[in-house]
Amino acid sequence: MGHVRAVCISERKGERKVVVEAITLREDFGVVGDVHAGSGRQVSLLASESVDTMRPKMPQLAAGDFAENMLVEGLEVTALPIGTRLAVGGEALLEVTQIGKTCHSKCNIHKTVGFCVMPTEGVFARVVRGGVVRAGDPIVRVDG
Repeated sequence: MGHVRAVCISERKGERKVVVEAITLREDFGVVGDVHAGSGRQVSLLASESVDTMRPKMPQLAAGDFAENMLVEGLEVTALPIGTRLAVGGEALLEVTQIGKTCHSKCNIHKTVGFCVMPTEGVFARVVRGGVVRAGDPIVRVDG
């Protein structure tokens, strides 16, 4: 079991996401108010442990810098198979749809340090059941 360290949104592609108090997940849509809502990558997750591997070169990294909707801790998200279901908070249910992504244009992090963890360690999910998610909420694998 892990927990959500931060929740983030952005209204435009290519921007870092901004930490907010809560996000609303809508079934088969994604994060309400986020640029990727309604797309194939409805919700993005990144482990804080992945961000920590980059801190020696960029100690100032903050939640949202990798354009993740949820920064999570204590759950090895990259080891989850496609189809894994995750209960988040008291209501929401996610299903992992993709691990990693193609990076078409190098982000500022990649340009600064020569690599970025999101293309290999970012996880994407669809919303099976909606709900409100806040920092501190538990995130639990529910299918084994």
